[in-house]
Amino acid sequence: MKIERIELFHVAMPLIYPWRTAYGEDAAIHSVLCRMISGSVEGWGESTPLAAPCYSPEWAGGVFQTVSEWLAPALLGQDIESGDALQERLSVYKGNPFAKAALDNAWWSLHSRITNVPLHIALGATRSEVPVGADFGVMDQVDDLIEAVGAAIAENFPRIKLKFRPGWDIPMLQAIRASFPNETFHIDCNSGYRLKDVPLFQAIDEFELAMIEQPLQHDDLTDHAKLQELIQTPVCLDESITHPYRVQQALELKSARYMNVKPGRVGGLTNAVKIHDLCQQAGTPCWVGGMLESATGASHCTALAMLDNFTYPADIFPSEKYYHEDLAEVPLALFDIGGGIPGVKAFQELPNPDMNRLESLTIQKKIIRL
Repeated sequence: MKIERIELFHVAMPLIYPWRTAYGEDAAIHSVLCRMISGSVEGWGESTPLAAPCYSPEWAGGVFQTVSEWLAPALLGQDIESGDALQERLSVYKGNPFAKAALDNAWWSLHSRITNVPLHIALGATRSEVPVGADFGVMDQVDDLIEAVGAAIAENFPRIKLKFRPGWDIPMLQAIRASFPNETFHIDCNSGYRLKDVPLFQAIDEFELAMIEQPLQHDDLTDHAKLQELIQTPVCLDESITHPYRVQQALELKSARYMNVKPGRVGGLTNAVKIHDLCQQAGTPCWVGGMLESATGASHCTALAMLDNFTYPADIFPSEKYYHEDLAEVPLALFDIGGGIPGVKAFQELPNPDMNRLESLTIQKKIIRL
């Protein structure tokens, strides 16, 4: 598969309402889309590190420059026959998983189209649909959150994720548990705490949560292992997991009992599958997370979620939840996958961006060609 042309688009996709977390607030989602062409076939990848380096050290403007100046030229004109070959070609460049993911995901899309094999099958999936959960950021009032959670429970979402940060913490959980004593909840701290906060997390044990997602520093493994020994609630790693090697270390240290896998954060689908396999071998369950991608990128998360060891309901959202109009030609929708449970089905044909909408939202663009 000779890579003949790569086009990059840094876009800002306005949200219906701001997304608030422990690290800040986003009114628009900044993403980098990659169009990779071989012969007459094109594939699209999307990587969504957000506008500022707050979720991770990477940010969309930096990812755009890294891919355009270094990573894309390293692939141009090369015959890339596998995701492993692509990762090897890029391995001289240290870190930068979101930047590498834009190219890796585009390669898998291109591979799927050239071979005429649906992406989830190409990745090794045995399913074609999976359940998803409902997520809620920090809101103005706890009563607003209770109302929103009640609506999600009425819609049969199998689990609820709550953003958790100082000032939106134990009292919020108390109110939620008082209103919904039997539902499955977990909290996402987005690395907003430190090991000195152990008493807080020990107090959280009484709420019987499914897990605590990334409570400590964004690049930590050892303190998470110490925390896991001191609390009953399972710890889940998110930001700390940026490469399969980091997963090997986390498993050896017993840093967590769950792993969240986001294709962008780990360098693309190639590494995401490897992480899935490592965790499956270790008996550690996984689940697929999202970065509020357009349906172009979310279709890749959906394909990944079909693998067997992704057993906890995924963070994959319908386009209408966050966007007035999705960037992609075909928006992502939820389906009743049985028993009234909301879920996603694998795309048989991956959705391209709508070119008119793409151009209207593009901040900067670059074409790398032979």
